Amino acid sequence: MNYLTVENISKSYGELTLFENISFSIHKDQKVAFVAKNGTGKTSILNILEKTDEPDTGNVIFRKDIKVSFLPQEPYLNSELTVEATIFNSDNPILDVIKNYEKALLNPEDEDAYQAAFEQMDIQNAWDFETQYKQILFKLKLDNLQQKVSSMSGGQKKRLSLANALINKPDLLVLDEPTNHLDLEMIEWLEEFFAKENITLFMVTHDRYFLERVCNEIIELDHGELFSYKGNYSYYLEKKEARIEQQNVETGKAKQLYKKELTWMRRQPKARTTKSKSRIDDFTEIKHKASKRRKDHEIQLELNMERLGSKIVELKKVSKSYKDKVILEDFNYMFQKGERVGIIGKNGTGKSTFLNILTQTAQPDTGKIIIGETVKFGYYTQSGITPKPNQKVIDIVREFGDYIPLKKGKQISAQQLLERFLFDRKKQYDFVEKLSGGERKRLYLCTVLIQNPNFLILDEPTNDLDIVTLNVLESFLLDFPGCLLVVSHDRYFMDKIVDHLFIFRGEGVVEDFPGNYSDFRAYDDSKLVITETLEDDKKEKKNWKKDSNVKLSYNEQKEYKNLESKIKSLEFDKLEMEKKFLNPDLSPDEINKLSSTLQVIINSIEEKEMRWLELTEKMEG
Repeated sequence: MNYLTVENISKSYGELTLFENISFSIHKDQKVAFVAKNGTGKTSILNILEKTDEPDTGNVIFRKDIKVSFLPQEPYLNSELTVEATIFNSDNPILDVIKNYEKALLNPEDEDAYQAAFEQMDIQNAWDFETQYKQILFKLKLDNLQQKVSSMSGGQKKRLSLANALINKPDLLVLDEPTNHLDLEMIEWLEEFFAKENITLFMVTHDRYFLERVCNEIIELDHGELFSYKGNYSYYLEKKEARIEQQNVETGKAKQLYKKELTWMRRQPKARTTKSKSRIDDFTEIKHKASKRRKDHEIQLELNMERLGSKIVELKKVSKSYKDKVILEDFNYMFQKGERVGIIGKNGTGKSTFLNILTQTAQPDTGKIIIGETVKFGYYTQSGITPKPNQKVIDIVREFGDYIPLKKGKQISAQQLLERFLFDRKKQYDFVEKLSGGERKRLYLCTVLIQNPNFLILDEPTNDLDIVTLNVLESFLLDFPGCLLVVSHDRYFMDKIVDHLFIFRGEGVVEDFPGNYSDFRAYDDSKLVITETLEDDKKEKKNWKKDSNVKLSYNEQKEYKNLESKIKSLEFDKLEMEKKFLNPDLSPDEINKLSSTLQVIINSIEEKEMRWLELTEKMEG
C-alpha cells in the first residue's frame, strides 16, 4: 500500500540549486532513512513534506485515509500548555473515543450509545491510554506532567514533540534527527519501540546504529541523483562501495572511505542481546581488546603537535554540586599520554559540567585540577560559532591559524583542512550565513582543529553532521596522537574512537570502564540476573468488562487494571526484601530498618488487595 508519492520535486534558493526533479515513494511498513551531505537539502525535503515549504516544481501526494505525524528539528508547541495538556490537546482519535465513553456514562439509560462507546474503547485499546502515554513520557524523561512548555529546554521540547508523535500512533511518521537530544538509554528504547510498533517511518538521521537496527531501506541523494538501497546501513555501505567502483566517477579517497567503513562494520558484533555474556565479565579481556582495536588503523596524517610532558591533567578530590544536585564527589583521575576517553550518562548527570571544570571555564566546589605546562586544550562545545557579518568560510578558520604542522617538516594548510572536511575551494569563499546548520558545525570543528591542540575535548561533535563528514572526522581522530575526551550519544562514533569510558551514573558517581560502548553494554547486560517473572498472559486476560452488570466508571476501570500490576510489583519487592534478611552480618539497627521497610510494603499490599476486592465485588454485582 502506497502512503506517500513524491513526483519530480525541485528546490532552489537564488543561484543555489539544492535538488532537481527527484522522485520517490514510501509504502506501508517501510522504515526509510534519507541520507545526504549537509547543505544538499535534507531538511528542505522534510519541510516540503510537512507543507511548511513548497517545491519549485513537482507534487507531493499523501494517501487520503492515513494519519501522518511530523517531528521537525524545531517543534511547534503551545508554550502556555503543560506536558500533559499538550498530549490531550493533540489530534488523537483515541481522545475522542474516551470523551464519547465518558459522555455515555452520564446517560446510562441510553444502552445503545453506551454499548457503541464501550465497543470503541475496546477496538481502539483506549482503556490503557493513560498508562501508555505516561510510560512514553517516563522513558523520555518527561516526568513532570505539570511542567509548562515555556519553561522547557530545546531538548525537552524535542522529546515532548517526539512523545506526542508516538502516542498518536500515526500510520506514517516523518522524523528529522530523532536521536538528537536523547541519551543512550532513550535511543535504545526508541529502537525497541520502532521494532515492535507497526509504524511506517521516513527519517533523516546520522545515527548509524539506528540506521542499522531500525531501517529497512536507505534513500541517498548524491550529486543531485537519488539512489535506493533495500536494506540497512551495512547493506547500504556494501552497495554504495560497489556503485562507486562501477561508476568510477568518485576519487580513490572516497572509495577507500566506504571500504574502510564497511570493513569496520563487518568486524563489529551483531546487535546486543539481553542474554548473559559471562565471557565479558573479565575486565582484563575487555582491556586487551580495547588496546588492540586501533592498531588496525592505517595512519594518514602524522600530526606534529606540541609534545605532552609527563604531567598532563590530574584531578584531585574534585567535587561539584548545584543546589541539591551532586555532579562530582571526591573525583580523582590522572590522564596519561594518548588516552581516548568517552563520557556517557543520562541527560543531566553533569557530563558538560565536568568538561567545563576540566577546561577551567567552571570552578569545582572543592579539590584541585593540575594542568601540565605543555597542555593545549581544543574545546568543541555545543554553542558553535558566531560569525561577523559578510564573513567568509576561509576567513573564519584563518582567524585561528593558517596551518597544522605535520611530521618531517610538512604541513596541512587551512584550505587543505577545509577541503578534507568537504568544503571545496568555491565553498570556502562563500559567506558563512549561507551555510546550513550541519555545515556550520563542520566549520566550527575546523576552527578547533586548526589550533593544533594536544588535548582535544569534544562535546556532542556528531550532532547535525552527515554520515560522510562523520567518516572524515573519525579518520582524522584515529590519526590524532594527543589526548582525546568525547561526550557523545553517537554509539557508533564512540565504539570507533574511544578506548575506555567514564560512566556518569548521577549523584556524583563516575565509573571508569575499560572498553568502548558496545563492550560496556554487553558487560552491563551480563550483570542482569533478574528475569521477567511477572509477565501478564494476554490470552488469559479476564474479559470482565463485557460481563459486568454494574458499569464501572472510566477511572475505576483504569484503577482496577493498574491494581493488578501494582500488587505483583509489590509482591516482588517483598520477596527481594525478605532475601536481605538472609545476610548473617546484619547489625540490629539494619534489621530494624529492613523490618520497617518490609512492613510498609506488606501494609501497601493489603491496602491495594482490599481495594481490588472492592472493585471486583462492584463489578460482579
